Amino acid sequence: MPTLKKEQTIEELRQRLAGAKYLFFTNYAGLTVEEIGKLRDELRKDGNSYAVVKNTLFSIAAGEDLAKQFEQYLTGQTGVVFAPSDPVSPAKALKKFSADVKTLPVKAAYVDGKVFDGKQVDALASLPPKAELQAKLLGLFTSPLRGFVGVLNADPSGFVRVLNARATQLAES
Repeated sequence: MPTLKKEQTIEELRQRLAGAKYLFFTNYAGLTVEEIGKLRDELRKDGNSYAVVKNTLFSIAAGEDLAKQFEQYLTGQTGVVFAPSDPVSPAKALKKFSADVKTLPVKAAYVDGKVFDGKQVDALASLPPKAELQAKLLGLFTSPLRGFVGVLNADPSGFVRVLNARATQLAES
């Protein structure tokens, strides 16, 4: 029977898991408390959090189905990044921390119901953030409309020439 403190830890982990869409598992061996603090600060900038977890307690909190997916990664010293909204920002933060402060091996990530290994997390870190991708997609959708509005705002005779050219093109085919 788990102690009261362990039960509280399990409940806290369940709440964090419920609030996180994406998870990143790291091996924090060799990091000092100060370095972990820097990592937490870096992750907090985008609304993510980092926790050092006991593997068995995390498995219990995750439930059987989820724990089976993470089983091979829940060994040794494990730290977990809980990301509520964007999988790219924590991947970038982990990569930046590894480059600037100290190497932090990423064991795996849980993104959209799938488990990715450390190499795939590096590839994820090279993607632009979700907001930037959405802005580019919106730009692709609006660019034809902007061109049409530009034609409408131009000299009316230019618009008439475009319509006449299109009518000629349709008549030929």
